[in-house]
Amino acid sequence: MTGDLRVPSRVLVLHNTYQHRGGEDAVVESEVALMRQHGVEVWTHLVSNDEIHERNKAVVAAETLWSRRQVAAVQALLRQHRPQVVHVHNTFPLLSPAVYWACQREGVPVVQTLHNFRLGCPQAMFLRENRVCEDCLGRTPWPAVKHKCYRDSALQTAVSALNIVVHRSLGTYRHQVDRFIALNGNARLKFIEMGLPADKIVVKPNFAEPIAEPAWSGRQGGLFVGRLSTEKGMATLLQAWDQLSALPDGGRLKVVGKGEFEADWARRGDQVYLGFKPLSEVIEQMRRSLYVLVPSICYENFPRTIVEAFSVGVPVIASRMGAMAELIEDGVTGLLVTPGDAQDLADKMRWAQSHPEAMVEMGRQSLARYERLYTPEANFAELMAVYRSVLR
Repeated sequence: MTGDLRVPSRVLVLHNTYQHRGGEDAVVESEVALMRQHGVEVWTHLVSNDEIHERNKAVVAAETLWSRRQVAAVQALLRQHRPQVVHVHNTFPLLSPAVYWACQREGVPVVQTLHNFRLGCPQAMFLRENRVCEDCLGRTPWPAVKHKCYRDSALQTAVSALNIVVHRSLGTYRHQVDRFIALNGNARLKFIEMGLPADKIVVKPNFAEPIAEPAWSGRQGGLFVGRLSTEKGMATLLQAWDQLSALPDGGRLKVVGKGEFEADWARRGDQVYLGFKPLSEVIEQMRRSLYVLVPSICYENFPRTIVEAFSVGVPVIASRMGAMAELIEDGVTGLLVTPGDAQDLADKMRWAQSHPEAMVEMGRQSLARYERLYTPEANFAELMAVYRSVLR
């Protein structure tokens, strides 16, 4: 820690974890560990979506809007530990936005990281029927209920939509949160369109730990790492790979992850589909690859896979949209493709395979970008700057 008294030494982190561990959960763990490494005293209040199966569904729906139980729990923590800042990540569905009010009543400033678009989209990704949909952006989100956007359920979508409407009308997000963290500039603009105060939204990216050194020789093929789901562009990648694998010089591909497309990838053989792997093995696969693939058909907020690839000097082929188009400089740190266009993706993968030296050079540029912007040290400095801005 520095000697600057405005830098907080006591932080409370609130987060509603997911049933299937994802990027948000990993980011929370990484930020907490980073702060503790720098001498910040951090307490965490984590609730798990696993509780949903054990509780009355009507009670869960009501508490999604306002959880008195969580208000009491957070107030007790605030009075016990007296943190200088509360950092909130996900509140849906068990924490509820009521926790912001608890913090403000105790006089503790609130920082909220916006990992997704749930404050303006009940489905949280601006995605419907495999395409970007902004019908609810900046509006009352009833179109989402009509289309059953959240889990294909009108009832569950209505609860998420009502959460947005109620807390907009109460002014919860405008008045009870002191600073919002958007993970990229494109997302910041979307949040402003949703009605969040522009002067309260700052951009701070995620980071990745430097786990291994780059390997500049012996690289082959591409690698996909992540959830094997529709929004991650699995249908597009399957079509592109089937085109390439039919060619004599089609190249190589490794796929790591779990999800609804597991069976589809398993049919391509165990030389392609590796299943789920721990991070250390994922990084080793990255080091051996010419490029990493992120063919998502949704905006994405900040795919950590990209900065993990950059950290070992590997360029990324990704969709030209949202955070991906912001993180990747086309032809410099990777290649951008038209979202959902299997032919374009196949063409870029084929080009990458036939130009290994160009891809290695892009990898060197990727590593330089990582070292400049996405290291733990750079991120800690940015996070502390955000905290300083809200200290009273």
